[in-house]
Amino acid sequence: MTDKTIKVALAGAGAFGTKHLDGIKLIDGVEVVSLVGREIGKTKEVAAKYGIGHVTTNLSDSLALKEVDAVILATPTQMHAEQTQACLRAGKHVEVEIPLADTLKGAEEVVALQKKTGLVAMVGHTRRFNPSHQWIHKKIAAGEFHIQQMDVQTYFFRRTNMNALGQPRSWTDHLLWHHAAHTVDLFAYQDGGEVVQANAVQGPIHPTLGIAMDMSIQLKSSTGAICTLSLSFNNDGPLGTFFRYIGDTGTYIARYDDLYTGKDEKIDVSKVDVSMNGIELQDREFFAAIREKREPNSSVARVLPCYRTLDALERQLDAAK
Repeated sequence: MTDKTIKVALAGAGAFGTKHLDGIKLIDGVEVVSLVGREIGKTKEVAAKYGIGHVTTNLSDSLALKEVDAVILATPTQMHAEQTQACLRAGKHVEVEIPLADTLKGAEEVVALQKKTGLVAMVGHTRRFNPSHQWIHKKIAAGEFHIQQMDVQTYFFRRTNMNALGQPRSWTDHLLWHHAAHTVDLFAYQDGGEVVQANAVQGPIHPTLGIAMDMSIQLKSSTGAICTLSLSFNNDGPLGTFFRYIGDTGTYIARYDDLYTGKDEKIDVSKVDVSMNGIELQDREFFAAIREKREPNSSVARVLPCYRTLDALERQLDAAK
């Protein structure tokens, strides 16, 4: 596998799938040979644009291709755990978009199967790879910065079920099991501790979407650091996730791929990695782990503690209903 081209099947030809296709184009020694989509017409259009020869609406068709070495899953959240296991059972390395699962049981089943197969299985916890957060991680690793508090805002406007391209979704997004997963994992990863206390409250359930549109989460690490996370699907701009790192030697604010000091001075993070694109960087890690036969950053095992915390928060929210 060191010199051989890695042949990839991508499942999910929507807004996020195309981000992976754009990133993979920049990575040497990797070729997407199969594309799985929900609607065959639209999937064929995407395949033609990216020069992908095999098109299907069924993941099992792609898994049956002997030439496929690895699979990237950019499919609806509710399918992640089951599809990841199907890839592993078919002998394929797999990278599944965040979240790994929408239940702790599903996440644990994937981790158990990965250990049994020995294949590379990782989750798209993109914040671990964004250069802005990498810059902070390196500062923490060097002992130059210790987190006292992370203050995070994750804000979208999703009162109707549309994707990032403004197209109707076939599934319903989730503040806890998707968007909170980014921050719950990042907090523990950056801080180096374990989440020992977690609290959550949520606003009213949307009458048709059936999900909470607003949520607040508090976390405490074994190191003593805390995290405050606010999430909303009701926010009418600005949109996105904004991270404030408050530490012993400074304050840093990450907005998208940009990083600033607490005094709003911009920090150059362009030389932190080979790209500023977090999706491309996580894909590079996936393919490097396959070639080097090693566990990747954000492997299914390494991110499992995040899903334990999400499960505890969900049980707390259910008990409060």
